[in-house]
Amino acid sequence: MANAARYCRPGDRVNLWARVETGEALLTVADTGPGIPAEELPHAFERLWRGRDARHIAGSGIGLAVVRELITAHGGAVALESPPGGGLTVTIRLPARHPATAG
Repeated sequence: MANAARYCRPGDRVNLWARVETGEALLTVADTGPGIPAEELPHAFERLWRGRDARHIAGSGIGLAVVRELITAHGGAVALESPPGGGLTVTIRLPARHPATAG
């Protein structure tokens, strides 16, 4: 959410969905911002990496790397999609546990 707020332009939209599907908790954040160019998308989770269009925006380039580490430490996965026309969708998948079995 912080990245969406940081990179979106005035008038862009951010949508958030949460649901449980096939034993997984899914959290999706999708925006209509500028997105990430296809050639840069594979690098988005690298520590300290900043895209060429992000250089004018404050940040260290560590946020998505930390997100990936936290999600994978909990047995989940995170993926990014950014179509050529712009926008970015971040999908987080975590194992869902029934409250009665949570520890």
